[in-house]
Amino acid sequence: MTEKSTTQVAGIRQALLAQIASGSLVSGAKLPSERDLSDAFATSRITLKQALLRLEAEGCIYRESRRGWFLTPPPLSYDPTTKSFFNQMVLSQGRQPATRLLSADPELCMKMALPPATALHRIRRLRFVDGRAVMFVEHLLKPDLFPDILTRDLSSSLTTMYREHYGIHSGRATFDIFPAAAYGDAARHLTVAEGSPLLMIIRINYDQHGRVIDCDREYWRHDALRVSVDSHAPAIV
Repeated sequence: MTEKSTTQVAGIRQALLAQIASGSLVSGAKLPSERDLSDAFATSRITLKQALLRLEAEGCIYRESRRGWFLTPPPLSYDPTTKSFFNQMVLSQGRQPATRLLSADPELCMKMALPPATALHRIRRLRFVDGRAVMFVEHLLKPDLFPDILTRDLSSSLTTMYREHYGIHSGRATFDIFPAAAYGDAARHLTVAEGSPLLMIIRINYDQHGRVIDCDREYWRHDALRVSVDSHAPAIV
């Protein structure tokens, strides 16, 4: 990239940030097309795209395949040390959750410290906040604990279903949180380009007796979540 184009990218980025700060672009609003933006800034599509990609990496805007660019809504605040689950977490922050079932079938899994050939139920869902798809998730469940769960309404809260139909209450959980990239089903269902940044969370859930009950593989849009932990342990002096 030449010095001139680098300066142009910075100028476009600053101009769009100023529009966001002024309120002329509001949360969830669709940006003009790349062609219109490149004309407005009197620059090439390549230079414009570099500015948009920088803003996307910073979590200011996001893109959806075949739909264009949008202003990113405020991220959810997520504290993995609490027992707040998706619907409860979203509602508590004044947002609207929704879930769409994608598939439910048996699978072999290796993440839950089980023998290699253990059969598990796999439930794949797409989760929304205020109508925006923010998380593609695969739940891997032990079928002996949930014998008929694939016949139930799997677009509802699994946590509530565990408690009300199976007498299984949520206990502790372990988390692995790390950056990832969108490929395959995750990219397609979240309507992002292949290789787009994601936040990956692998959670192993235990019941009130300390038994492993399921494993969640969550693929979050990187701009949809802010991990915020409040440690209650006293400071070490």
